[in-house]
Amino acid sequence: MGRDKRTRKFAEMKRMINLKDKRITRDNKKAKKKKVNIKKKETGELVKRFLPQQSSALFFKYNEQLGPPYHILVDTNFINFSIKNKLEMMQSMMDCLYAKCIPCITDCVMAELEKLGPKFRVALRIAKDPRFDRLPCMHKGTYADDCLVQRVTQHKCYIVATCDRDLKRRIRKIPGVPIMYLSQHKYTIERMPDAFGAPKSDQ
Repeated sequence: MGRDKRTRKFAEMKRMINLKDKRITRDNKKAKKKKVNIKKKETGELVKRFLPQQSSALFFKYNEQLGPPYHILVDTNFINFSIKNKLEMMQSMMDCLYAKCIPCITDCVMAELEKLGPKFRVALRIAKDPRFDRLPCMHKGTYADDCLVQRVTQHKCYIVATCDRDLKRRIRKIPGVPIMYLSQHKYTIERMPDAFGAPKSDQ
């Protein structure tokens, strides 16, 4: 058997149809029209889009319904950073907002603190303070970040206290939820113009 002497074509590509080709767009338009017509025939009326209703409190950039006493959802690392900076939580919150504050702790945050072991027993003792509100969790798992995000999206009556960058990034996507964090050894708050006690920062 003789060898095949044809030269190989290097970097050879299959010829592909252009995405802007008229043949594709025509077919797509026809398919979409068919789907819409089928839906109209089934229901007998036009297809409606369902968008989630925006809260009337968010008419302006900030949540106008937030007022004292402020309910503050506390995250695990916020308690730990407060201990490191030797800040008394209730007093520092009141210094920041110039109003009565009710710290709220979910079951997930409590479970996280218990998992951290004896090293964080001071934080656990602070979390069990009777002045703190305890919020029961009905969902599965004990991941505090998901729990806080879910709670805040459902009820926009909370301020979230956290020093976690990822959680802050997630909460910034939810409109009308202020974030409390530590800056210059004090509590400060973003997305809340009424916090006169908070130190001004660029974050």
